[in-house]
Formats: sequence, structure tokens, C-alpha cells
Amino acid sequence: MKKSELRDKIKLLVKTVYGEKKLVDITAEKYDELTKFPELKDIIVDLLGPQFDVFLASIDWVAPKPTTFRINLKNGENFYLVFNQRSWIAEVEGKRYYLLNLNEEENATQAIARMLRYGMPNPSGPQEPAEFDTGSTGGNFPGNEGGGTEVEASAEETETEEV
Repeated sequence: MKKSELRDKIKLLVKTVYGEKKLVDITAEKYDELTKFPELKDIIVDLLGPQFDVFLASIDWVAPKPTTFRINLKNGENFYLVFNQRSWIAEVEGKRYYLLNLNEEENATQAIARMLRYGMPNPSGPQEPAEFDTGSTGGNFPGNEGGGTEVEASAEETETEEV
């Protein structure tokens, strides 16, 4: 074997070895769980689309068995992906969607889209019930037997007694 033949064979081998090496997606490098669990990336792409990075804040590995991931969205909401023996299960807003079924996968996608539509969470927190007061003093509701009518009647009686 000549020196030039050996050089050609080495070049050919180097090209095949480096050509077969998978290039890791840039977005997958940002999330460590996607590099450890490539099936997870496929499910996230199915649910959020190929530009999932725009919507994700982080991915947390919550439990080893069943393998559970918390997907944190940039608007502060989150949902869970659970790996089952047969398929993945998406837990969105308390509902379970078995992603093996196409219609349930579509329903999960719509539920996630609704969560993304919520926008940023309210920084002031939930509003106090007193802020929703309509000005009524009660009424004849169960548990409020004649709530405000007695007050109004007693006020009228005091006015007539003074005159």
C-alpha cells in the first residue's frame, strides 16, 4: 500500500465517521432533559410545534417512575408530561390526555394553546372579594334570610317615628 492510498482511505474514513455523527439541535442543548430523553423532544414538538423554544421557560424532571416532566411555560403556567408503558400522557389544567390517540393529542394541544393565551400572571395576586361588591345589602338568598330588607325597613320606621 502506497502512502497516497493510505491517505485517501483515512480521508474517506474520517468523512464517514464525522458525517454519521448526529448534530445536536441548538434548542435541545438549552434544555438538558431533551438531550437525555430524545422522545420527550418529539412529544414537545408535536404539542407546541418546531418553535417550542419561544414558549418554554424550563423543563423539570419531577419523578423517575413514572417518568414525569414539568414543562414550564414563559407565561408562568405549566403542564406535565408522563411517560407510560404505551404512550405519553399530558396533564394539562388537571385533565389527562393520552397522546396515543390523535383526538386527545389535538385536545391537549388546544388546552396548551388556551394556557398560552392567558398571558402573564397577575403580579398583584387574586383580588379581594370586597372589590367585587355590587352595592347590594343582601337579599332573600339561601342562608341570607331577608338580609338587607330588615335594615331598610327599620330605617324607614325610625324616620316615621321621628316625624
